[in-house]
Amino acid sequence: MIRSNLFIISFCLGLTLSPLLLAENLVVSLTIGGHPLNAEIAHTYDTRSKGLMDRATLPENQGMLFIFPKIDFYSMWMLNTPLPLSVAFVDEKGIILNIEAMEPFSTVAHASIKPAKYALEMHQAWFTSRKITAGHKIIGLENVPDAIE
Repeated sequence: MIRSNLFIISFCLGLTLSPLLLAENLVVSLTIGGHPLNAEIAHTYDTRSKGLMDRATLPENQGMLFIFPKIDFYSMWMLNTPLPLSVAFVDEKGIILNIEAMEPFSTVAHASIKPAKYALEMHQAWFTSRKITAGHKIIGLENVPDAIE
């Protein structure tokens, strides 16, 4: 009887805690041109749709890595995003295709110039201040999860 009740309590706690575990932001450590950064993972439809919207602050070496379900042309905008950001579109091998500066709250779409697998958003001056340009390789992408449609 006690063992049965403990199993039921454990099972119920597991169901209660699992959404909290799923809600935690996944973060990956990446490096570009010797410059380390931490990127929150946006690999689901919901996390990709929300992105960095409504964020008032972002630590200096932190950004968001968008992982797309297939290699294709993608575009990003800044709807409801108060931070000035730059986005690097990245191919499946981790090579930066192009970097675009984006203004807060803008609905102007910024697109990849070739089919991309990833997009990395950072503070607007982050890439330029480190002389990171198209052609640089992002190290650490092998540690990211696959996209979920």
